Amino acid sequence: MTTDIDEALDWQGRQIDCAACEHAELLAAGRCRLKHACVHDRYARRIDRFFGWNGDLANRYVAHPHFEVRAIAAKYASIFLLPPLLDDAEETVRWNAARRLPKRQVLRLRFDPHREVRIRIASIIDDADLIPMMTDQDYYVRLVIAKRIDPRLLGALVDDVESEVRRVVAQRVPRDWLLGMAGDGHAVVRLEVARRLAPALLARLRFDSDWRVRHEVASRIAPTEIGELADDEDELVRETARSRLAGGPERSKEGPR
Repeated sequence: MTTDIDEALDWQGRQIDCAACEHAELLAAGRCRLKHACVHDRYARRIDRFFGWNGDLANRYVAHPHFEVRAIAAKYASIFLLPPLLDDAEETVRWNAARRLPKRQVLRLRFDPHREVRIRIASIIDDADLIPMMTDQDYYVRLVIAKRIDPRLLGALVDDVESEVRRVVAQRVPRDWLLGMAGDGHAVVRLEVARRLAPALLARLRFDSDWRVRHEVASRIAPTEIGELADDEDELVRETARSRLAGGPERSKEGPR
């Protein structure tokens, strides 16, 4: 059975005619090939392969009516032709232009209506330029920022509504901020706090409601502070606490940085 991918169709579903193509000379020179490397094909991979072979022609196609052609041409065209593409109706075109332009020219895309553009912009700009995005409505944008921004600038995300964002914040904030997150409402956040706190500060998490947090405490707290953990309701916590009391192997006293 023949499918679209087995045919040479353009973006409007019409058969591609090499004889009528303005690039007929490229075919003879082996610089394009039907159903493999063709700027008129509807499939992005074939368009990309065409420009990979003929990057010098990309400038002609930055205003093509088919968005896939514009988006891929933006990867190869002169950067001087790219600024207008930041206003393109298609997010793929805007992003492909943005990834090649100087950062100062793409900052306005921090507020792009499409989340994928904002996510990608957050992945290429730094620190002070990321601050206006810390209140983005999309949690994944904020998550990218939490992973990339200077840890000293994470204050606005300490109380983020998404636990996954707060978890990453707990992994990266300066250590003297950790106690302020020890009462977080989600166990995955408190666990990250416990992993980084110095043993002398773990006592306040000794009675945490989550066994994973208590187990981390039992693994690293000073043996003299183990107390009730030796009789914890969770078997693994009890075993770890009792092993510590009996002089068993200790975990590293300092958590990860």
